[in-house]
Amino acid sequence: MAGWSVVVPYFNERGYLLATLASLIAQDFRPFKLILVDNASTDGSADLCRTLLKGCVGITPVYVDEPRPGKINALECGLAQVDTEFVSFCDADTFYPPHYLKRCAAVFADSSPDVVAVMASNLSGPPDRGSARRRQIKTMLVARLLGRQAHTGGFGQNFRTAALRQAGGFSTALWPFVLEDHEVMQRIFKIGRARYDFDLWCVPSNRRSDRTAVNWTLSEQLLYHLVPFGFKDWFFYSFLAGKFAQRKMDQTKLREKTWA
Repeated sequence: MAGWSVVVPYFNERGYLLATLASLIAQDFRPFKLILVDNASTDGSADLCRTLLKGCVGITPVYVDEPRPGKINALECGLAQVDTEFVSFCDADTFYPPHYLKRCAAVFADSSPDVVAVMASNLSGPPDRGSARRRQIKTMLVARLLGRQAHTGGFGQNFRTAALRQAGGFSTALWPFVLEDHEVMQRIFKIGRARYDFDLWCVPSNRRSDRTAVNWTLSEQLLYHLVPFGFKDWFFYSFLAGKFAQRKMDQTKLREKTWA
């Protein structure tokens, strides 16, 4: 089961997949399996994936169709295809620097077995920009202070596969709402620790400038930071789940492309 897999779910991402896949093809880490989960796209995204990955040396592409709408369904489908020790989850609209996977592997290799997740910082541009560097420093400091909380979205989460499966993986039966990246970490933290690294970063697109429809409120976010870990299950599965259900913030909300 040694090795590395990368899971990329997508739904009508033709305008962004080109740059994302180009950055993954440019990785200086080989070999790895690239699992591409088509969540019922209608814009030719699947054909683009096959064209871009044809003949790539050291990358084994796996093309999967998941007709059930919603990112969590696509993530669950992708994880089912993983047969390697480590797995990275990448968003279809994010740039990953060439050293991304190699650095993930190095951090895991340099960590004790109880480190079951390695997280990347999200930057607004290359880290040599002052604003990007300040954002990264802030993420690292907050992650150190609040160690059993998530500070990275699904664009930059990397796991020991066995630990992720032990935690239940991605499943609508466990969590059918948006913010699945934070909820899954709640279960991961019951098994082990997460580690951040200063040289591990990526650049998500800024297309969803208004996240109101797919995010928690400021008061809900503050409560997440303030609630002790022993009460985090109550926060997610009683409090937040109820709020999200009232606002109809299920996983299909992420399919609404308000910027188009």
